Amino acid sequence: MADDPLTHFDAAGQAHVVAIDTKPETPRRALAAARVRMAPATLERIRDGKMGKGDVLGVARIAAIQATKTTPQTIPLCHPVRVTSVAVEFEILAALPGVEVTVEVTAYDRTGPEMEAMHAASVAALTIYDMCKAMDRGIVIERVLLLEKSGGKSGAWTR
Repeated sequence: MADDPLTHFDAAGQAHVVAIDTKPETPRRALAAARVRMAPATLERIRDGKMGKGDVLGVARIAAIQATKTTPQTIPLCHPVRVTSVAVEFEILAALPGVEVTVEVTAYDRTGPEMEAMHAASVAALTIYDMCKAMDRGIVIERVLLLEKSGGKSGAWTR
């Protein structure tokens, strides 16, 4: 992997959008996650639906779905991808304490939806922070990562 060329740069080192016109359109899938650590009292209010701004996880779900649609506008060299589904799940982790966001994005295109899935997980985590920051300024978004991807020439990959 370390010797693979960086495909977003040309021979002169200039950034460019990678040509994908010769790649076949295939079903593709990506699964990403983000983890949000917070005070136990904040997590309890999220779980019980008692955060003053409303349904934190419901709003974060819509934010994640919307984020998949705006990925090419946010990440400069991303292609628009024909997303066919977005599934957003939240797991309350009392031991953390916090919430784990998991986003699965499927697409039918020449390139995969990895960036869409990670962007969506990031935006969901940021939305949780935004809706809870008045109560808990110490919230930490610990990680955003790709868990799995499948489809295309490179096939399946799992963390």
